[in-house]
Amino acid sequence: MTMPDLEQRLTRLEELNFFQEQRLKELDAALTAQQSQLDTVEKELADALAVIRLLREKLSEQPDNSLPPHFMPERY
Repeated sequence: MTMPDLEQRLTRLEELNFFQEQRLKELDAALTAQQSQLDTVEKELADALAVIRLLREKLSEQPDNSLPPHFMPERY
């Protein structure tokens, strides 16, 4: 190989390396943003599950044959 060919190959490799580094930075930023979104969703899901558990507990404390809350026999 001649010297200009080697210089062209080296220049091309440097260009490829530059663009790959840029792409890796972009992918890292996207992955970081997605992880942040996932953390938020996981927290919201945990909060929703806590509310559901609390509601289940409250429902299990009520007798099975109880009247609905809107039914007030003292009014009739």
